[in-house]
Amino acid sequence: MSNPSLLILAGDGIGPEVMVEVRKIIDWFDAKRDLKIDVTEDLVGGAAYDKHGTPLHDDTMAKAQEVDAVLLGAVGGPAYDDLDFSIKPERGLLRLRKEMDLFANLRPAQCFDALADFSSLKKELVAGLDIMIVRELTSGSYFGEPRGIFKENGERVGINTQRYTESEIDRVARSAFELARKRDNRLCSVEKANVMESGILWREVVTKIGAEDYPDVELSHMYADNCAMQLVRNPKQFDTIVTDNLFGDILSDCAAMLTGSLGMLPSASLGVPMENGKPKAMYEPVHGSAPDIAGQGKANPCATILSFAMALRYSYDQGAEADRLEAAVEKVLADGVRTADLMQAGAAKPASTSEMGNAVIKALDESL
Repeated sequence: MSNPSLLILAGDGIGPEVMVEVRKIIDWFDAKRDLKIDVTEDLVGGAAYDKHGTPLHDDTMAKAQEVDAVLLGAVGGPAYDDLDFSIKPERGLLRLRKEMDLFANLRPAQCFDALADFSSLKKELVAGLDIMIVRELTSGSYFGEPRGIFKENGERVGINTQRYTESEIDRVARSAFELARKRDNRLCSVEKANVMESGILWREVVTKIGAEDYPDVELSHMYADNCAMQLVRNPKQFDTIVTDNLFGDILSDCAAMLTGSLGMLPSASLGVPMENGKPKAMYEPVHGSAPDIAGQGKANPCATILSFAMALRYSYDQGAEADRLEAAVEKVLADGVRTADLMQAGAAKPASTSEMGNAVIKALDESL
């Protein structure tokens, strides 16, 4: 039986730095837990453009289709701002999502106890927060046609089309219902059915699925603008949220900041099943490429490390090892180890990227 496979696309900015720490952890699982993963590496984003003139080479796309999971760092940076839209670094990421058909984006927003004071909200509102946002990722206004900038009546007009089919809504809704069953059995579906026909269809499809196939899951509905308000008013009222591409992009970033730092937040994008029955999958931190601190050893690797933990859980059927890795990160934070993004004024010298990674390795050793 072959080993599970992983394609690492470190990307740009701080991506390669944080990925070094993940490689240490992969090596630890190999040496200490006999969990062997076949790892290959390639380029994406600006790094791929610099070498190939495209943000994602066709050969890299083919590799991504063949492996059990892809782990991506981050893409982009000011050096690529003047490129044509069609070859900007972000187009590589969007191509991966679209061609792998990664339709369900899982964005956990968990507030570790040790970081509750770092949230912009009062501690009592966020302590113990654990939300999962399921965002539809391959349709909606980011992909709908027609789109573009056109001339009309003597002036330019920008057009994006919000478009959803029943089947696109159905599959992401079922993913969210299944996740809700494994959590607190509560699902909130978010749209704008009061002003958008796509929202009306979304609500109808989700309601029908819930009534027919998931009557055990408590289903509620909320308009997207109200959901944004409720996330900052009383975030712990939510457990699992399912929403479309645009609203999911906005609401998941809003929820992310409740936790105190983007440097702590992972994500998973899951797609259609492969021949082995497992979904195609890509894992990536929520944060960007942070070119302003690239190469300085200041980046927090935890979001990428926790993204690998999600890969252990969803792609490699290693739930217990995922728990072990997540607990190690939590212990490091509880012990007071902090990268620069988690430092408060007047605190001691922050840990470097590699020091944070080493601390997680030490915590993993102590877990044995």
